[in-house]
Amino acid sequence: MTLRGERQADFAYQAVYRYVISLINESSPGVRVKLPSLRQLAGRLSVSISTIQYAYSLLEKEGRVYSVAKSGYYAWPLVAGGQVGAGGDLLDRLYAAARRPGMAVLSGDEPALLASLDGTLLRLERELVRQYPRHLQPWSQACGVWELRAALAARYTTSPTRCWHADDVYIGADLRGVLDILIDVLGLRGTTVVVESPCDWLILRLLQDAGVHIIELCWTPQGRLDLARLRQLLRDEPVHLVLLSSSVSLPAGMAMSTQDRGELAQLLDEYGCWLLENDTFGDLSFKWPQASLRELVNPERLIVFSSFEKILGSEAPYGYLLSRDMGSELQRQFLLRSFRLSSIRQRAIARLFQSGRIDQHLSTLRQLLQEQALEMSVRLEQHLGAQVSFRMPAAGATFWLASTHAVDMREVFQRLLAQQVVVAPGELFSVCGLHHQYFRLSHTFHGQPSLDLALTALSDALRQAQTA
Repeated sequence: MTLRGERQADFAYQAVYRYVISLINESSPGVRVKLPSLRQLAGRLSVSISTIQYAYSLLEKEGRVYSVAKSGYYAWPLVAGGQVGAGGDLLDRLYAAARRPGMAVLSGDEPALLASLDGTLLRLERELVRQYPRHLQPWSQACGVWELRAALAARYTTSPTRCWHADDVYIGADLRGVLDILIDVLGLRGTTVVVESPCDWLILRLLQDAGVHIIELCWTPQGRLDLARLRQLLRDEPVHLVLLSSSVSLPAGMAMSTQDRGELAQLLDEYGCWLLENDTFGDLSFKWPQASLRELVNPERLIVFSSFEKILGSEAPYGYLLSRDMGSELQRQFLLRSFRLSSIRQRAIARLFQSGRIDQHLSTLRQLLQEQALEMSVRLEQHLGAQVSFRMPAAGATFWLASTHAVDMREVFQRLLAQQVVVAPGELFSVCGLHHQYFRLSHTFHGQPSLDLALTALSDALRQAQTA
């Protein structure tokens, strides 16, 4: 197969995506499928390795593909008989279940499901194609097109001392690719990193695969980070950097108080520690505007990373980072990765920022998310009552729920799969056995009628899986 005959309206990665889907669907039921390597597929399909990597990253987000360090990419085909076994890696099982037809998937975290800008992006692209014909487009801009880098720099600039420039911004194919580069550039392999907990499993697994020693700093049920514990760690451990959310921590859905935020910034400055700020949900705080950590810390020891996907939708999967330091090494690593991103799509995203359209969209999206969260809280009280405890989330598209009785959460997960319901057990958000009595539940459900049935099944599973 070659991609040269594909319709020109398609991006190359879309054709690669369809081809890999066909490979998965052709495999035998119940068998773990090892997919071709990036290099093998690039040669087979006559496209760049970065195009293959981009397609694989989209499939990974959909739960169709997962990567194994030093081994490659794997996929689980649909399981014969519609059953997902109780063995194997929990995340693999969650991904396999989430892509089965007919499942009520309440495990995800996709805010843009309520209001994406996919259609707007495609309209802007059609306009831009007329302004930038294919033969006039630059072959490659390794760190992203200038227009989008400049738009992001302007958006993150808040004062003459808290300013960013286009050269401080780097755009990659997706968040995973950007984080891989950061791990290399910051020299994190074998170092100690403090990470807020619970933490996104993508981040945790990337750090684990790099051999990073992860120390988890927990959010308390009262919505505070243990700053006394952080001081002790900075004093007694060789902490390379601290990884924290910019304003609201997901999936816990908690925001630091102004006092705690200031104390934390002082601690980092006192010990000369780097802050790696996760701004993935920075624009989705229900209390807007929400102050960010980056406004308080030393900008020379700060790196910010984020992506467009959570606010714009699946048509904008790019990840990006901002850093004033290590520019030459970051440029080198982005050149080595050779991300072949659509310049037209990047320019379309830049137009959203430059025109103010993105702020209108975010205002609508935050309102919809808050309304959905309130509606979900009512349903949780109706169906689960005293079985769970939770705080109203301060941002995003999920609830972080704790069972009020001791339960085997893996058994809860498995029982729900039998009822065609998928939730995300809390242990996925830790590397040292934390959060076993918690689970993440999406509230971007579009009012689907099966939600009440799913919550009833959840109530039954929590009751049946009690261990005491």
